[in-house]
Amino acid sequence: MLDKARYIVVEGPIGAGKTSLAQRLAAHLSAPAVLELPAENPFLARFYQDMERYALPLQLHFLFQRVDLLAALPEGRVVSDFLLEKDALFAELTLSDTELALYRRVYELAAPPAAVPDLVVYLQARPDTLSERVRRRGLAAERRISESYLARVAERYARFFHQFDACPLFIVDAEELNPVDKDEDFLLLVDRLKAMRSFREFFGYAQ
Repeated sequence: MLDKARYIVVEGPIGAGKTSLAQRLAAHLSAPAVLELPAENPFLARFYQDMERYALPLQLHFLFQRVDLLAALPEGRVVSDFLLEKDALFAELTLSDTELALYRRVYELAAPPAAVPDLVVYLQARPDTLSERVRRRGLAAERRISESYLARVAERYARFFHQFDACPLFIVDAEELNPVDKDEDFLLLVDRLKAMRSFREFFGYAQ
């Protein structure tokens, strides 16, 4: 699967390692990495301090940022760390009913038909593991992220990908495997992606 895939997306909740894995996979494949730019969202730090107040501007900024990044996708093979369809996951989690209705209207107007990836790699981990990894990376904007919020995010991701059927899906147990920091896990991941034949596969040590 990996050798044929041209548009590859690595996804997962906050702290799962999606951006780091996307960068490492892109380097391994000698492909450009198209990454979200959370540091460029001026509402991010304020959102974690007051989610109710800043959820809508945060969400709209990320929406337009993702649309712009997809509009400028380079030719040939590319590795990204986001699905545009994932945008609504956070909107449904954080917005009030009236804000969500407004967001959906803006999404309909702003979001062009997105290119369908050839392969999605989805990283799973428990909320306590995600929380530990977020604390360890020590980003100022993320200091107020609670484990309960991460649990809600992880649950929404699990629901989203349980129903996902737009392209082949490779689910990684990022609880035990660490393809970002461990060379042996990364090389094993690459080998399993190359050998992937099913539309949906799970990758963990038990496999």
